[in-house]
Amino acid sequence: MRNPLKLRKNRSFDYSPRFYKGEGSPYKLEHKFDQFRTTADSNRGLKRKFSNAVDDLKREGDKNMRIRLLVIILILILGFLFIIDFDLSIFFTT
Repeated sequence: MRNPLKLRKNRSFDYSPRFYKGEGSPYKLEHKFDQFRTTADSNRGLKRKFSNAVDDLKREGDKNMRIRLLVIILILILGFLFIIDFDLSIFFTT
């Protein structure tokens, strides 16, 4: 008979995942782009998060991406104005 005051110990198994390559912990869940983002840190506080986001905006990015974004925004605005039948003659005096 067992001692009622003594708790049973859990079994421990020596398990290693089948496709584990040996880099870091296989059980750590992390996004693959976290190492490139500064806003993914565990720093808490609204001021710290805001300053990290502003620092990311100040960094020089891809200039082609900015031009592409501006063109897309202009096309969407012009498409919206065309759909609502906006009259551009109010800006010109005749």
